[in-house]
Amino acid sequence: MNYKAPRGTADVLPEDANKWQFIESTIKQICHRFHYEEIRTPLFEHTEVFQRGVGDSTDIVQKEMYTFQDRGGRSITLRPEGTAPVVRAFVENKLYGLANQPTKLYYFAEMFRYERPQKGRMRQLNQFGVEVLGSADPAVDAEVIDLAMSCYQALGLKSIKLVINSLGDKESRDTHRRALIEHFTPYKGELCSDCQQRLETNPLRVLDCKKDREHPAMQSAPSILDYLNDASQNYFEQVKAYLTLMGIEYEVDKNLVRGLDYYNHTAFEIMSDAEGFGAITTLAGGGRYNGLVEELGGPSTPGIGFGMGLERLLMALKAENQDISIDRSLDTYVVAVGNEAEKEAVCLVHQLRKQGIQADKDYQNRKMKGQLKAADRYQAKYVLILGKNELKDRTIVIKEMATGNQETIALDSVIAVLKEKLLGGKDHE
Repeated sequence: MNYKAPRGTADVLPEDANKWQFIESTIKQICHRFHYEEIRTPLFEHTEVFQRGVGDSTDIVQKEMYTFQDRGGRSITLRPEGTAPVVRAFVENKLYGLANQPTKLYYFAEMFRYERPQKGRMRQLNQFGVEVLGSADPAVDAEVIDLAMSCYQALGLKSIKLVINSLGDKESRDTHRRALIEHFTPYKGELCSDCQQRLETNPLRVLDCKKDREHPAMQSAPSILDYLNDASQNYFEQVKAYLTLMGIEYEVDKNLVRGLDYYNHTAFEIMSDAEGFGAITTLAGGGRYNGLVEELGGPSTPGIGFGMGLERLLMALKAENQDISIDRSLDTYVVAVGNEAEKEAVCLVHQLRKQGIQADKDYQNRKMKGQLKAADRYQAKYVLILGKNELKDRTIVIKEMATGNQETIALDSVIAVLKEKLLGGKDHE
């Protein structure tokens, strides 16, 4: 029997879960400032959502999806990426009909991809993502990039680099597509099997190949930037101008195409330059997808978004020695000596928690010395000691662990005293 976690998955233990919560809380605060609202979609979708939304020629659809048939014979796929499900929800729930547009959404979601596990790449991964639907304004492109950069900066990352490109509109892409086919066809036999197929289905993705990236034909491949029509060129210039106005530095990479079929116009990636981060430097990536809503049965609606891997974010923080200091100390620990004191302690812990004070007690039947040691291990700020004499006098001993100072106070005043000491008389938020 194999009772280990499946390959490509990992347990998040309490110490690390605290870091995850801090990261998610920080990002949620930024989304709130940017006026984005949370959306939650199912863990699995009908397979055609990803086939139509992500594209049949992508590696995700061809190689990486966890797909199965349910008892009704329907083809179901565990969510491999976040954009297609959000767009499906946007269409199904007619969010395009809301008065306030564009629709600005964010999500935290688990993704599932069957690929070879390696550092920073898991088969079950966690992602933060943003989607804006209903605006073709280049200022929205800049805003989405600003939001992503703000998340990294708020968490203390400094060695990050923004790379952008334009994939143009359909006319520009069709012209560039023909040029790519003409350029790569003489070298077709020298390319990997995937690229040989991509040359027929989606030649733009040949530029995204990791195996053939050093092939001379890659270096001399025609750039999409040379095939942008006036409208696409103007759009790209506006995006860059907005980024400059915001003080966001960027580099233009003519070979940046992203791995999904639905992108057009702006494409971008945020990378880590931190020493020792690893060969795969991408932290987040996204772009504009003006035809995706129609692909999933909705009205013509422009969209833009990105996905950010949270595991890779944690790796980048570690590479830059950015320690997330989580306060794991306990507000108060109740020490009880004797059966009657134990009963009183149960009630007291209950009342403390009801009043917004973090509290715990012994559940191992330890002696007083053992309970005090446990309080110390939990880094309790205050210990409340309740014994036979205290019960008789209706008092309780309150000890401040940092100084060792202690005093005896009336039992019925302990909550008010602790509130003053811990919260300044205010309840926890």
